[in-house]
Amino acid sequence: MISREVREDRMGLLTELRDSISRVVDRMFSDAEPRRIGIYGPPNAGKTTLANRIARDWTGDAIGPESHIPHETRRARRKENVEIERNGKKVTIDIVDTPGVTTKVDYKEFLDHDMQKDDAVRRSREATEGVAEAMHWLREDVDGVIYVLDSTEDPFTQVNTMLIGIIESQDLPVLIFANKTDLEESNVQRISNAFPQHETVPLSALEGNNMDEVYDKIAEYFG
Repeated sequence: MISREVREDRMGLLTELRDSISRVVDRMFSDAEPRRIGIYGPPNAGKTTLANRIARDWTGDAIGPESHIPHETRRARRKENVEIERNGKKVTIDIVDTPGVTTKVDYKEFLDHDMQKDDAVRRSREATEGVAEAMHWLREDVDGVIYVLDSTEDPFTQVNTMLIGIIESQDLPVLIFANKTDLEESNVQRISNAFPQHETVPLSALEGNNMDEVYDKIAEYFG
């Protein structure tokens, strides 16, 4: 027969073990970092407009300036701890707004926007460095991708095919957003046809159209 002292010792050990496991589990969940979601796509697709829309809706703050001039975003910008709650499910993400990726940045693009040559050359150099930074983030530092395309433009480009291929090779979850549906020339089906292996969500980041579905999909894919 087991003595009362032995039973008490065993109960004490079980209690300590249960408490230790509870503390470890609590630390695991409390130390869990938000998932880093990179917003990618070609220049002027509306990446920063979308990033700002998400950040404002859930934190009240914007991420960075928006502009019709190409390569306004020349360094990755990050908005941390964005909590999105949908249908009782909460997902916390860090939004990384990346520079538009292109195979070539020509300073002459900026001359068309009334810039002086010296400013245009400087801006093109910064944009080139920004593309390299965006690629580094993609290969090393993001847990998922929101890929933004201008639905008025042809999606069958070298850059889009290359980036989608890299995202797939990294086995990253990806959502394709067909932006600018408020414009008459918008053609969402063309984007769906270009990348049928991924879900395409239409939206207008500028007007805020279809953002409910956008947030539903973000919670579903990145939660």
